[in-house]
This record gives sequence, structure tokens and C-alpha cells, in this order.
Amino acid sequence: MATAAAASASEAEAEPKAGPKAEGEEAEAKEARTRRKVLSRAVAAATYKTVGPEWDQQEEGVSESDGDEEYAMASSAESSPGEYEWEYDEEEKNQLEIERLEEQLSINVYDYNCHVDLIRLLRLEGELTKVRMARQKMSEIFPLTEELWLEWLHDEISMALDGLDREHVYDLFEKAVKDYICPNIWLEYGQYSVGGIGQKGGLEKVRSVFERALSSVGLHMTKGLAIWEAYREFESAVVEAARLEKVHSLFRRQLAIPLYDMEATFAEYEEWSEDPIPESVIQNYNKALQQLEKYKPYEETLLQAEAPRLAEYQAYIDFEMKIGDPARIQLIFERALVENCLVPDLWIRYSQYLDRQLKVKDLVLSVHSRAVRNCPWTVALWSRYLLAMERHGVDHRVISDSSKELEELRSAFARALEYLKQEVEERFSESGDPSCLIMQNWARIEARLCNNMQKARELWDSIMTKGNAKYANMWLEYYNLERAHGDTQHCRKALHRAVQCTSDYPEHVCEVLLTMERTEGTLEDWDIAVQKTETRLARVNEQRIKAAEKEAALAQQEEEKAEQRKRARAEKKALKKKKTARGLDKSRAGEDEEEEWGDDEEEQPSKRRRVENSVPPAGEAEPGPEADPGLSGSSAPAAAEPPSEQKEQRAAARRRDVPKVLHDSSKDGVTVFVSNLPYGLREPAATLRPLFEACGDVVEVRPIFSNRGDFRGYCYVEFKEEAVALRALELDRQTVEGRPMFVSPCVDKSKNPDFKVFRYSTALEKHKLFVSGLPFSCTKEELEEICKAHGTVKDIRLVTNRAGKPKGLAYVEYENESQASQAVLKMDGMTIKENVIKVAISNPPQRKAPEKPEARKAPGGAMVPRQIYGARGKGRTQLSLLPRALHRPSATAAQAENGPAPPPAATEVPKMSNADFAKLLLRK
Repeated sequence: MATAAAASASEAEAEPKAGPKAEGEEAEAKEARTRRKVLSRAVAAATYKTVGPEWDQQEEGVSESDGDEEYAMASSAESSPGEYEWEYDEEEKNQLEIERLEEQLSINVYDYNCHVDLIRLLRLEGELTKVRMARQKMSEIFPLTEELWLEWLHDEISMALDGLDREHVYDLFEKAVKDYICPNIWLEYGQYSVGGIGQKGGLEKVRSVFERALSSVGLHMTKGLAIWEAYREFESAVVEAARLEKVHSLFRRQLAIPLYDMEATFAEYEEWSEDPIPESVIQNYNKALQQLEKYKPYEETLLQAEAPRLAEYQAYIDFEMKIGDPARIQLIFERALVENCLVPDLWIRYSQYLDRQLKVKDLVLSVHSRAVRNCPWTVALWSRYLLAMERHGVDHRVISDSSKELEELRSAFARALEYLKQEVEERFSESGDPSCLIMQNWARIEARLCNNMQKARELWDSIMTKGNAKYANMWLEYYNLERAHGDTQHCRKALHRAVQCTSDYPEHVCEVLLTMERTEGTLEDWDIAVQKTETRLARVNEQRIKAAEKEAALAQQEEEKAEQRKRARAEKKALKKKKTARGLDKSRAGEDEEEEWGDDEEEQPSKRRRVENSVPPAGEAEPGPEADPGLSGSSAPAAAEPPSEQKEQRAAARRRDVPKVLHDSSKDGVTVFVSNLPYGLREPAATLRPLFEACGDVVEVRPIFSNRGDFRGYCYVEFKEEAVALRALELDRQTVEGRPMFVSPCVDKSKNPDFKVFRYSTALEKHKLFVSGLPFSCTKEELEEICKAHGTVKDIRLVTNRAGKPKGLAYVEYENESQASQAVLKMDGMTIKENVIKVAISNPPQRKAPEKPEARKAPGGAMVPRQIYGARGKGRTQLSLLPRALHRPSATAAQAENGPAPPPAATEVPKMSNADFAKLLLRK
């Protein structure tokens, strides 16, 4: 077949020569290019056919037809002038593009896309030798993808004719499987090795390749099945006595691993095996099926997601790390790196796992080498690679200390400093290296490795002139370098300068100087050091005293200003209280007047109640049988008292029943104020005394009643000791008859205007969460059960209104900030009982001071709405009790009902222009 292909190629080569020669040299050049292209295609087709039994017969038939079609098309192209010209133009364009790409790569050899484009064009032009060289150069610089390797391998396989070519292909496969773990490349490797089974050691080679493929990708959930099946088919085709046992072993090994389509493999094993399947194999198979169910959600997530699927792979890696199977962990890392090879963090995590867990030298170093090959710009990967080589005892070259290398090192330091000066300091007006770490390292290398202390001192002088002379740690670093590689004289000189210049910790520098002189100096040196340190410390203390006095003066000024502000607020509140008291006096007078006017209206209902209940009130005698109100109409009014007197008697009786509660402010320390109690509490003192006696001895419980004898919802509880009163504050928010009871210290706010009863923090608390949107039926225990999954919960507070009803809000306090942050990420947006909750770090907004309503002014002066409508505000009917003839227009009423009062008649209304009207409209 190869001979026939060569003969056809020679015929194709002879055809163009028989054509006319009148076209000249240009036509010959075109024909030569065409011959080269046809020859390369013919040779490729012929070599592809020579593989013979290594490939399936059907594939061979397809390739033959493809080769014949290509040859026929190339031959027919010569006979068609239009197509020939078009192909020539395309070749010219491709050649120009190839030259451009080669020139680009000569300038920048690390241009990945240029390499790919060059290989594609060379392969299209049939430049097989150049394609091989281009691929070789690219593989030396970059790791190749699965697609690039498979394309390269297929081209080399098609040209492999003898054993040497086969060995070359084997070498390419070995390089390919080292870049990334790809099941398809392993499958091609195994199938190609089957073609060399007739050579010496071919059978062992095939089995070795398949075993390595199984150890590398045999655990792959979705693609590992193809490797197992190919290995089994090969073993089934080998004619040996022990092949049955080998196939049995492969089936059993495969069924013990969770893979897709395990059920079909088990059914195939049952059909193939003549003996019943052992019980141990069935148990392993069932166990693998259970493991498969655990892995399926992660595999399905990967199948549904789009590349590069980094987040999905990270979740899969976390799951495998929890299980702890090293082989599966290594495989999932490799699968993730195939699509995320340019993510340094993923390489760092993989290499860190291998360094700490597996610690296999060849594997660890291989992964580190691949990491820096994929991400050469990441410093952390290089440093980890160097540490790994040192950890595993890798031999390294000893770099000779030549003058040329030393000059290169100094030049690199100088360029770095110049770059920081030009690119950072001049552009951004900030130091790129404020601590001068680069210069410190340079000085350290000069002193320790080059024994050049003079250069090191020059560098440290430059460091100190950059604003570092005031820091004690910089001087001590310089001093330690002199101690290690310099002499005592320079150490003493450095410390003397440090004593004079240091401003942050001069005591430390002085102590180091005295310690050195005590151990190494003379008496004269000691005296000089003591004198200098004492003088310096005295001056420093004077400066500190002056600074403290200045700071204290500023603080005192601030305190005085704050005290003035407090006094002003207290005076304003006292004035406001006086005004409020005057208003109350007026309102009481208005109430008495209203009661007098309402006696006639209340008389009839009271009489009806007496008739219905047949129970006379205290102080009144029940009428006898002879006093019939129906017969003697005038006797009833004579026997009854006037309505006003009855009203006064009932009010006096109520006032006599309600004791006056006088609060002694001197006992505020042993008294607590209890509020928000239910108004319907019948016996407040009897109900509250047992609650507070649990804290200690209770002297008195003083509930507060209104003038009518109704409980007002608050009281005072007095104890014997102040400590008991402090313990009683812990009863705050305890429920009393379904309502939260507020317990607070008894404080006179007129004397302490800044006192606040609210005991919870109103500032930012990073360890506490604010939860909103909770269902009203959610209990504290249910919320705690949800929150404790994300950390240790210290306290939970459900926010309620004054009636004790939940508001759907809560505060959750965690042990630390990290747990709270994790809970925010996990719980925000969670659904609880069909309610979507919101979770955030607790940071209550600052409350704004309530705006004071502006008092409306009447012509006679200031007047508040309460004064307009009376003590009880605006009534329901607003009926006037004066005859209409006596009514007079009231400016006050007009002001209250219809807005601003009209001006007096004597005052002329100023005329308004159109601009004034426009301002009024805009103001609305």
C-alpha cells in the first residue's frame, strides 16, 4: 500500500512537468508549491494506511477514502485555472502570516496565542518539520492543553513507520500525561500501545500503560469507565490461560469503585462469568453504589455548570477533604486544574495538601514544578517550590561568588530603588517602601555575604535620612548588624546617635547603650554614656510634661463646654416643666367647670342605675313603700339632694379611698421604678410583692392611682438595701399578666437630664446580629435552634411592643465577630415559616431629637392647641351654650379652625404683587 501511494505521488509529481513552459519561472514556482503540498498529503495518507492492524478497519477505510479524495482534489486543482489562482493567493497570505508570527515570537517568546496560531498555519500548509519544531518550542515554555496534545499525537502517529518512530510517540505520550491528567490522552495512549504488542515486551508495555491509567484516572466518575472497558477488552482478546482470572480481577476492581453506569457493568459481569458472583464482590458493589449516591449531586452540578466551574470544584474539593481519601482528593484537584490552571490559589491549596498530608517526594515536586510552569508570575508558588526542594533534600548548585554576579545583584537593587522613586514616590507622592526593606536586605547581604561593612553603613545612613532616625527599632536593627559584622567603635557611635535622635522609645535605646558600656566599655565610656542618657531622658520628660499639660488643658476646656451644655439643657427642661405645671392647673380648673356643666346630664343615668340595681349608694336611704314616686311627683325632688352636691360627694368618696402617694427622693438608691404594668391589675401591691421579695426584703410597694381611683400602670418598690434594689433591676422585661414589666432605677430626671433608661447598646456591635422579618409565631427556642448551627449563641432577645406582642425583630449575640459574620452570610435571605428574613450586623441608627411643634400665635400672644379647645381638647360636638344673639366673632376660633387669624381691622392688608403670589405657590 505504501508503494502504491508513493507511485501515485510520483505520478502526481510528474504531471505538472508535462505542462507548457511558456509561463516562465513564476509558473514553475507555483507548480513547485503545489507539488510539495500534494506530496505531503499523499505521504500522510500512505503512512496512515501503513498502521494496519493497530487501528479499526472501518477507520482505515474512511482514511483511505479521505486520502484519495484529497489527492483527487489536489490533482483537479491543477487543471482548473481559477481554483489554482485562488489557492495560490491563500498560500501567499498564509506565508506572510507565518513570517509575521515568527517575527513576533522572536520578540516575545511568551506570547501564547502566537504559538497556537503559528502551529495552526504551519499544519495547514503541510510544513510537517516546522510544525514539529514549533510544537516542541511551545511545550518547553507552556503546558499544552488536551486538544493541542491530541492533535500533535495524531499527527505523529500518522507518520510513525518503524520502531524508532513508535518510541518517539511513546515519549510524547509520557510528556502529555505529565502536563494535566486527561482521561482521553490516557485512553489514546493505551490504544496506541496495543499496536506494539508484537514487539519485544509489548504485552508488558500495554498492561503497564493501562495500570498507570487506572491509578491516574480510574476513579474519574464520568470518564474512568472508558479506561476500565478498554483494559478489559484487551485482556479478553489476549490468548492466555490466565486471562480469565485477569478479567475477573478487573471486573471486581471496577465494581468496588463508584462510577457511572455501574449497574450495566454488574449486569455484564453476571452475563460473562460462568460461576456465581462471590458475596464479597456483591458487598463491595453495594457499598460503591451508596458512595455513588453521595457523589452524584456534585457531579451533576459540574455537568450543569459552565466552564471553568471554579466554585463548583471548590465545593467538591471541600467534600472530598472531609472524607479524606487521598486518591480521590488528588483526582478532584487535578480535574479542577484542567479548567483552572491559571488560578494560583488552587495550586497553592493543592501543593499545601501534598506537603502536609502525602509528603511523597516525586509527587510533591512534580506538582510544584507544574504550578510554577502554569503560574510563573506568582511569588508564593516559587517560594513554596524552593521550600519543598529543600525539605526533600534536592541537590542544588552552589553559586560561585564571582564579581560579575555580585555586580548584577547590586545593579538589581539599584534598579529597584530607582523604580520605587520614579514610579511611586514621584507619581503618587508616597513612599513605596516606607521601612526601606529593600535597602535593609541589601545592607545585610553586603555585610554578611560580601564582608563589605563600608557599603552597609552607607546604605544605613541613607535609610536614616529618609525619616527613619526617630524610630528606635531602626537604630537597634543597625546596631545588631554592627554587633554581628562590625566593630565596637561603630556600635558605640550608632547608639550615641540613636540616643539623640530617637523620639518614640528613647528609654529602650538608652538602656541598650548602658548595657553595652557596662560589658565592653571603659569607665570613661560609661560616664559619658550615663551623662548623655540622663540629659536626654530629662529633656524627653520635660517635653512629655508640657504635652500632658497642654492635653489636660484641652480636656478641661472640653469638660467645661460639656458642663455648660448640660446646664443649659437642664435649665430649658426646668422651664418647660414650669410651663407644663401652669398648663395642668388651668386644665384642672377647666375640668371642674365641665363637671359642673355636666351634672344635669349625669343625673338621669345615675337614677336609672339605682332603680335597676335597687342598691342605694352609701349615705342615701332607700325610699319606703309609702314614698311612691309615681303618686307624689313633687316628693322625689324634695327628698333628693341637688345634683352638684351628689357629684361632689362621689368625688370626695373616691378621693378618700385613694391614698396620696408621696415619693421621698432621698430613698432613690433603694427604690426601683416599675412601669408598663396592665391597667386592669386589681391588686398591684399584692401581685408585685412576691416577685420582688425573691430579690430581698421589700419595705413597700406603692402603686400610683388616678384621681378617679384607676391604676395608672406604674408603681415604686422600696427595699431595705441598695444591693437588693440593684438585683431587682434584673427583673426587667419579665411578663406580668401577659405584658412585659419595665424595671428601671428611680432617678429624678430634672437633676439628671442625661440619664437614659434604655439598657441596650445603640452603637455598632460586630458580634451581634439584627434579624428582621421574623414570623410573629417564632419563639426564642426556635430561633436559637437555627442560629446555633453557625456558632455559639450567647443571648437572643425578641423585640416586643409595650403590650408584649412580638414585632418580628430579634437580636442574636454570638461569641465572636467571625461567627457573627459567618451567620450573616448563611442566614440572610433564609425562609422561616414562609417569611424571608433579613440578617445584618447590629448597628442601630442614631435617633433624631423629636421636633418641637411650633406654637400657633394669636394676636394676644402665644397659644397652644390645648388652650384653644379647652383642657380636654377638641370635643365631639363643639356645641356652644351661649345664645346665638350673644355670639361674637372670635379671632382665636378663626385661627384654630381655619388657620392664621385675620389681622385687626385697624391694620391695612399690604398689597401683594404677582411675584409674591408666585412665592406663596412655590412654598406650598
